[in-house]
Amino acid sequence: MRNSFKNLSFAELKAKRDELNRKYMELRFQMVIGHVENPLQKRTMRRQVARLNSMIRAQEITQAKESILAAKA
Repeated sequence: MRNSFKNLSFAELKAKRDELNRKYMELRFQMVIGHVENPLQKRTMRRQVARLNSMIRAQEITQAKESILAAKA
């Protein structure tokens, strides 16, 4: 799962992040109620969201650098 995000486009990364955030919130609510089979799933989902946020930010930075270089040329 760790490397499965590398070949996604910027829009796909954002969509995947939103989907995982929704699932993470549902999992949090289920943990409060007490209906979770695997409590470690919360940690892995949180880390996946963080990984996606890092990849999205890296792409934003590269796009900003490219636009600055294009404006100078």
